[in-house]
Amino acid sequence: MKLLSPLIALFQAVFLILWLVFWITVSGLTALLTLNGEVPLMMARRFWAPMHWRITGSPLLVEPLPDVDWSKPHIFLMNHQSGFDIPVAFAVIPVNIRFIAKHVLKWVPFLGWYMAGTGMIFLNRSNPREAVRGLKLAGERIRAGSNILAFPEGTRSKDGLILPFKKGSFALAVEAGVPIIPIAVEGTREMLPKGSIRLKRHPIRVKVGQPIATAGLKGAARDALVTQVRDIIIQLHRDIGGEGGVPDDATTSGRTKGLNVPDSSGAPA
Repeated sequence: MKLLSPLIALFQAVFLILWLVFWITVSGLTALLTLNGEVPLMMARRFWAPMHWRITGSPLLVEPLPDVDWSKPHIFLMNHQSGFDIPVAFAVIPVNIRFIAKHVLKWVPFLGWYMAGTGMIFLNRSNPREAVRGLKLAGERIRAGSNILAFPEGTRSKDGLILPFKKGSFALAVEAGVPIIPIAVEGTREMLPKGSIRLKRHPIRVKVGQPIATAGLKGAARDALVTQVRDIIIQLHRDIGGEGGVPDDATTSGRTKGLNVPDSSGAPA
């Protein structure tokens, strides 16, 4: 069995790449025929995303969703453990969402075309002017009715503990005046460890919290929003078997500054 493990891992990785290309092609053609840019997002939520855990036989266990008016736009903030967090989020959240990604993904064949065509937000963290422009675009998309997914840690956790949060997505939520919905995920790190392509069978657990209002927040209340949301996600994480977060004093280290662009490889919405 040990001899077969590398071959199985290679097969799974190649299959998921082909699966990605297939659904990008199908959804792109469907969008052209229907003239509806929301269709590719819906197809990926329902068909593309679930294969990422089904291929290993891993169960996706989702706590009952809160009572939310899904017809209104929200910003979804989720802890970040693995490259599989993105497909998990798209399968769990019952509405089409767009996410904030590194600008380099725009140039990846198929994936970049899909992301650009479906209105994903690209941010260049090395260029503050372009980053601000990207956040303004995200605000415009939200005010137009889009839902945005972001990972406020800004990078994947190596040990599963929730890292300090950056402030970019919080400023975006307050500026747009839309609620934040906190989400905790546990198990994707064990299923796909950082820096590895070998998938493992492991339960994935998700819990979605109640919406947190941001409209009209100013001064100290605005600054306290970061701590409030992080504390809630840490509790949600513990509720589903996670270990919670790093000590609170780590939030003063400066990691809360800047933009929260996930470092995962990116995935279609």
